[in-house]
Amino acid sequence: QVQLVESGGGLVQAGGSLRLSCAASGSIYSGYAWGWYRQAPGKQRELVASIMWGEGTNYADSVKGRFTISRDNAKNTVYLQMNSLKPEDTAVYYCKLRQHGADYWGQGTQVTVSS
Repeated sequence: QVQLVESGGGLVQAGGSLRLSCAASGSIYSGYAWGWYRQAPGKQRELVASIMWGEGTNYADSVKGRFTISRDNAKNTVYLQMNSLKPEDTAVYYCKLRQHGADYWGQGTQVTVSS
């Protein structure tokens, strides 16, 4: 079993920055991939960014150039650095770990960007 614990959400003004973290514990093996997703009220959950074991990354067009995903394999942790935040970035952010075909989700952390 895998457990994910997120931290770092909060309230920030437009143009500000936040850093999200997600730490995994339990039965973790090498080769897993990470993803950050978000879900705004009344909208579907969407992929924000992902990072493979080999550090390859992928970003949603809406966050390219503003968000950076990174990982620390020694700590089984993924980060999402969010800069130049906009009100439309307001959502609950979830981390996801994919390992051996199974997906594990964090509990979600609220990010609110005021205008």
